[in-house]
Amino acid sequence: MRTHGGSDHDLPPFGLSRVFTEWDASLFVTVAVLWVCGAYLYGVWRLRSRGDRWPAGRTLAFVGAGMGSFYLATSSGLAAYDTTLLSVHMVQHMVLTMLVPLALALGAPVTLALRTLPGRPRGWLLAVLHSPVVRALSFPPLTFALFVLSPWALYFTGWYDASLRSTYVHEAMHVHLVLVGALFLWPLVGVDPVPGRVAYPFRMLLLVMTLPFHAFLGVTIMNQEKVIGGSWYAHLPMSWLPDPAEDQHLAGGILWGTGDVVGLVFFVVLFVQWVRSSMREAEREDRRLDRMERRSEYDHARD
Repeated sequence: MRTHGGSDHDLPPFGLSRVFTEWDASLFVTVAVLWVCGAYLYGVWRLRSRGDRWPAGRTLAFVGAGMGSFYLATSSGLAAYDTTLLSVHMVQHMVLTMLVPLALALGAPVTLALRTLPGRPRGWLLAVLHSPVVRALSFPPLTFALFVLSPWALYFTGWYDASLRSTYVHEAMHVHLVLVGALFLWPLVGVDPVPGRVAYPFRMLLLVMTLPFHAFLGVTIMNQEKVIGGSWYAHLPMSWLPDPAEDQHLAGGILWGTGDVVGLVFFVVLFVQWVRSSMREAEREDRRLDRMERRSEYDHARD
């Protein structure tokens, strides 16, 4: 049996306050998060030390909302109870799949790296971005399929049961959720120069197309009679645990509801980016026309 916070037997009844009091932080995750945040902040410091500007909102998105949410999902009470209650796992799932990739993408770490890395590492990064492997992995139909089908594979194969019994499979699942979310969302809402970017109308279409899949999966989990991970949850010793079928019904509702809410947030972010891009394009066109008009007036005056 996997253990969290010392022992599954020691876990008190779950409540919202337990998210912040029952921490289950691993040294590896803590060091990794601190290292990534430190590298990002060092890049921001390098830019500003030479007089370049870097929006504070990007720093807050990457360090605060992105890495902060990742650490909260994998080290707080959400991690302590994620193999005890399917509903808690589902909250963790949505944070890792949608919120963390969105915030990291808005932080533009690739742009920051390209502006601060020395010549050779910068060349390596550009080579990776333009490699056939990255281009294939960022192909929009592929990333869309991975994003909408991975949850079905997780909950309707032996993958989820294996994650309940193996720490390594469990942590690999966390990484998988973030990576799949990043592969799909980074080209859609991110500002980095990554492959897989398509015109804004197609981005909106891809985003809208994900909503029915999340809703259908949530409803399916809510209504199915077979309990996901039933053989695991039935043998947990805590007397305060709810009926696994009722908890699964709640988990499906969380997936359905939060998928729609976060999808709406994505839609708003993408729409704002589209409007800003259109305004910048209009300003560039105005400047081009002004230059042509001045040149025409100059040529006319010479004649």
